[in-house]
Amino acid sequence: MFNKYDVLETIEMIEREHLDIRTITMGISLLPCVAGTADATAKKVYDRVCSQAEDLVKVAESLSMEYGIPIVNKRVSVTPASIVCAPFAAQSAKVGRALDDAARTLGIDFLGGYSALVHKGMADYEKTFIETIPEVLSTTEKLCSSVNIGSSKSGINMDAVKLMGGIIKETAARTAEKDGFGCAKLVVFCNAVEDNPFMAGAFHGVGESGTVINVGVCGPGVVQHAIESIPGADLTELAEMIKRTAFKITRAGQLVAREAAKRLGAEFGIVDLSLAPTPARGDSVAQILEEMGLESVGTHGTTACLAMLNDAVKKGGVMASSRVGGLSGAFIPVSEDIGMIEAAERGGLCIDKLEAMTAVCSVGLDMIAIPGDTPADTISAIIADEAAIGMINNKTTAVRVIPAPGKGVGDCVNFGGLLGRASVMPVHGESSSKFIARGGLIPAPIHSNKN
Repeated sequence: MFNKYDVLETIEMIEREHLDIRTITMGISLLPCVAGTADATAKKVYDRVCSQAEDLVKVAESLSMEYGIPIVNKRVSVTPASIVCAPFAAQSAKVGRALDDAARTLGIDFLGGYSALVHKGMADYEKTFIETIPEVLSTTEKLCSSVNIGSSKSGINMDAVKLMGGIIKETAARTAEKDGFGCAKLVVFCNAVEDNPFMAGAFHGVGESGTVINVGVCGPGVVQHAIESIPGADLTELAEMIKRTAFKITRAGQLVAREAAKRLGAEFGIVDLSLAPTPARGDSVAQILEEMGLESVGTHGTTACLAMLNDAVKKGGVMASSRVGGLSGAFIPVSEDIGMIEAAERGGLCIDKLEAMTAVCSVGLDMIAIPGDTPADTISAIIADEAAIGMINNKTTAVRVIPAPGKGVGDCVNFGGLLGRASVMPVHGESSSKFIARGGLIPAPIHSNKN
């Protein structure tokens, strides 16, 4: 049983160490909205989202005032829209705009779920739907999109990987006046999860119930402060301290999640205990790694430090809640973490090192700016590499890269707010086009055959 006294333990974390509830995300099933036409479906989608989430912002603000815990984002995720739009895929943009209209009406920060799941195959309607993503992301404000192109059970759909390289390039071009901002709302997954509360990859899985509340907690600053308090500790002691800290953070998240679900008449889904950084100093995963003993994130030893951090966070969190889910671990978004930003600007981070780090963290190559003239097949190859890490290691990996139009290596893009800024990073110049052109399916690894 959790009560308000559990939160009192975290007062210092809130006031001094940047602890917050990063997001309350309401997942909503859109399956009851499928109608005979795109216009009729779009109307039903708008009405359902607005009716189910009409009190989301009010309840979140009330809980924040009542418990004294900042709740930074209020979000909604919906059933992958490609499923809802299957009968009229060419007109999917109408549903996308209806979702964005609903997000503005509700006053939420983002709405995720303009998504497609094509990890084993890609039907004609799904391909048509994916081709609408650049138009939709360039003409909407709050809508986010994701595409799952692989899994440990099915392998990697290289036809979808090839398609997504072009989709990312087109999305960047359509939002060139904002440094390719549309790509910040688009993520390509391997092993996507159905209960992720974080954007841009959130969608409401078909295995979920009708309306669910998922909460994402955040506490890089809290963990960093805990490590600072034991400067002479060995790594075993550090791991124990991180576990105890993650336990306290997760208890606060579970309390808020349960109470939000109760007040909103929804089911309590999960607490995602990912360490999600921000551009604010003292709220950085990179600075945690440096506090562990690295002169700069990206140097030798970075992957080992990140592996220990991620594992300790998970171990502490699962002891505090029976409903841990989502991604849960440590995020390394380059533009959203002040330590990562500064390391990239001084050349201490490269995409190859970030790729190695993704083998042991929560997601993958996240919010990385690359030259605007990067070929689409190079982007596809980056996606394929990251998907391979996820497939072989049976974990979620993702790619959210921004080919910044007109920008080259060393230039900077600035998206503001939680999305931060990023120095444009180099990519390999050698071509991968013949590999990407082969298409087909990279078969699932042998360990997928476990039934």
